[in-house]
Amino acid sequence: MDTEVQQPGLWADVSPDAAKRLVNAAVQAFAERGYHATTTRDIAGHAGMSPAALYIHYKTKEELLFRISHVGHQLSLRILQDAAESEGTPVDRLARAVRAFVRWHAERHTTARVVQYELGALSEEHYAEVVALRRRTDGAMRSIIEDGVASGDFDVPDVPGTTLAVLSLCIDVARWFNVEGRRTPEEVGQLYADLVLRMVGAGGQGE
Repeated sequence: MDTEVQQPGLWADVSPDAAKRLVNAAVQAFAERGYHATTTRDIAGHAGMSPAALYIHYKTKEELLFRISHVGHQLSLRILQDAAESEGTPVDRLARAVRAFVRWHAERHTTARVVQYELGALSEEHYAEVVALRRRTDGAMRSIIEDGVASGDFDVPDVPGTTLAVLSLCIDVARWFNVEGRRTPEEVGQLYADLVLRMVGAGGQGE
């Protein structure tokens, strides 16, 4: 199993251990095959469990996807809210937000690909819950950019469009990041922070 998926912390609230193992296994299977091509037998096999054991903890494959997506989106929201509410100028806070958001999508690239790109497989009810979290995430990033416009630090004619562009840029890291590449997650985060500050007319000068 991908060691990135097994890093501690992300699934800390998932219990018991068997349920956590299934979440880890589902992330790996969905990332390898895509949600629709993955069977419950695939997930159970990754977890070293029988298919019947899966249903003790999750009623459906979709419920597993929702658990993964919900946890991932909650973490994304917390990362950006922490940056938005932190000390410093809008330039500092935007750089901090982008660095942290990009770093998470690089460090957790396998999980993030599932979280960000398998939304269409969720049920209508679960999709609505996740979209609500995404709107709040958008709002946290937008609030930093709005503060920068108000203070004169940023030159952004279209705040909603720029917010969408910044978030899309950060999220896409999960699609291409390779642990064997020449840049670390921290280096990619710094590169993207500089790029975003230039996008908003701040010249890459964040802390």
